[in-house]
Amino acid sequence: MTQTAAAAPPAALRRINPAVLYFFGALGGILFGYDLGIISGILVVISKAWNLDGFGKGVLTASLSVGAMVGAGLAARLTGRVGRRRTIMVAGGVVIVATVACALAPGFGVLVAFRTVLGLGIGLSSATVPTYISELAPSRIRGAMGALNQIFIVSGILIAFLVSYWLQPDHLWRWMFAGAIVPATILVIGLNLLPETPRWLLNTGKEAEARAVLASTHSADGDDIDAEVESIREVIRLDSEQTYRIRDLGRKWVRPMLFVALLLAIGQQFSGVNAINAYFPTMLISLGFTANTALLSAIILGVTKLAFTAWVVFVVDRWGRKPLLLIGNAVMVVTLAATGWVVLNVHDKDTLGTLAVVLLVLYLAGYELGWGAVVWVMMAEVFPLKARGAGMGVGAVVLWGATGIITAVFPIMSDHNHLGIGKSMYVFAGVNLVLFGLTKWLVPETKGRSLEQIELNLRSDAAA
Repeated sequence: MTQTAAAAPPAALRRINPAVLYFFGALGGILFGYDLGIISGILVVISKAWNLDGFGKGVLTASLSVGAMVGAGLAARLTGRVGRRRTIMVAGGVVIVATVACALAPGFGVLVAFRTVLGLGIGLSSATVPTYISELAPSRIRGAMGALNQIFIVSGILIAFLVSYWLQPDHLWRWMFAGAIVPATILVIGLNLLPETPRWLLNTGKEAEARAVLASTHSADGDDIDAEVESIREVIRLDSEQTYRIRDLGRKWVRPMLFVALLLAIGQQFSGVNAINAYFPTMLISLGFTANTALLSAIILGVTKLAFTAWVVFVVDRWGRKPLLLIGNAVMVVTLAATGWVVLNVHDKDTLGTLAVVLLVLYLAGYELGWGAVVWVMMAEVFPLKARGAGMGVGAVVLWGATGIITAVFPIMSDHNHLGIGKSMYVFAGVNLVLFGLTKWLVPETKGRSLEQIELNLRSDAAA
């Protein structure tokens, strides 16, 4: 054993509680979910007050995605240079400052500007948290720990729906924005107590710290720390580069997994999920619901999302990633097509409203079962160690770009002067049918393998 390996690990690292580590590591998902979900309630309040048309709603909603694309791109560099943990801390600080500015915004233009800055922090967080968790978790529960991030995302969305329901009657949209300060502050404080990931530490020559973290997160499984360290060293030795730049993702052996990650990123958003998350209350209002009833229905939607995401934690490492993606697609195709038919053919408002809510709740159950949690899990798994920061950054940029397109276009697309809600649902059903075929033919299974095994298989496949 080298002298570095024999060095005593820092005392603070020996006392890490894995449950606390994963909790704070995934807490960034709360920020992601809250800021995605809260705009649905804010739009209900300010659409009339500020006389926003479909274009204005789309600009305000999509501004978060524009900033998130920039943040995710910056994450590709920051995670390699300063580490995963510090990048998430920077994200939390940006969210705190931008949230205060949004809550105090005097008008539409200023609000759009600071919501874009808010997106910068969300993009940094969303591109880094899955990597942080996947590099800390033992391989046999890595899928469940990755799904934990999605539980926090949907928890943030549910909290946003609850806050909207409570504050909407008094038109307190500024306080709706301010709610994000609480999880952001907890995140920044909590990460001060947590370590960097062992993969990043070993890649930067800090073996004693890496061993301490591995001992803390893997001890309950009886994993051989020496074997784990040697496995990580092996993939480090295979490449002289300390970390990859974005352009290095075009290398022959990395390219297939880059394609898979981009397919997952685009597919997750083109499935229509954030059209539903962001505009669910306004859709229901257009179908005849009152504002309060629409926001109450959104809470039911949020509870359903949380329940099915929690279920994924228990099945993703047994069923596998790919079966869940396929099951989710099948459910989404059927429920979206049925929603489109109901909107176009059922004319009784009470029946129409009830059926639409039930079908969209079932749609989101299918989404959370497959494309909600699994996409973030797999994107963090498929990239090799030295390309993981750049790969997740590119994947997140594309994902947020797709989010921006959907959230900007949907208010115009679903307007009765264009496609309308019914035909829009048919479009999303068709997209999900295409995604089913692409997933079946192109997406690999990654369950049960360590990150190093996945990388070595990727290299051998490219060399064959």
